[in-house]
Amino acid sequence: MAVDWVLTVVFAALVLPCVLRLVRLDYARLGHGVRHGDLAELLLVVAMVAMVSPVGGPIPAAGWQAVLALTAGWFAVAWWRARACAHHALSAAAMFYMVTAMRHGGMDHGPWLTMSTMDARLALPLVAVAAAGYFVVDAAWSGVLAVRGSPVVGQASRAVCRTTMGAGMGYMLLASAL
Repeated sequence: MAVDWVLTVVFAALVLPCVLRLVRLDYARLGHGVRHGDLAELLLVVAMVAMVSPVGGPIPAAGWQAVLALTAGWFAVAWWRARACAHHALSAAAMFYMVTAMRHGGMDHGPWLTMSTMDARLALPLVAVAAAGYFVVDAAWSGVLAVRGSPVVGQASRAVCRTTMGAGMGYMLLASAL
């Protein structure tokens, strides 16, 4: 339970840099793809908070499934059209997988999205392990970028958020698959 609360606080702390980037950056200069990426990052951070929080979220799992499926679809099409990076599509798809592959039956957590109360493993654990591998490698790569720094405004903040989210996704996927 203590790990759940620590993860909740860590992911909730990522909301602030996401919001600050959205209100402070000049997206006319940076491009709309950057703004869409920052919005997706905020959405995924909020979804992570809902997943790891022992309290659960105010949005039922079916609502998160709809939001994450739309986000994954949006970024997959944008990636295909070369307007956005694939990472946000993969992140939303992995989160959709976690929400969909966890058991929702029983009265443990009702319809709410709460992975901390899961006592069963995700369906198709090989998918979870493969996705975890991607996120761990991506977190390491983003961590190197965060340490190096960047002259581009907001890039260091993005790298820190991506590192934290990638490590968290890798942890959640491995913990739920093994």
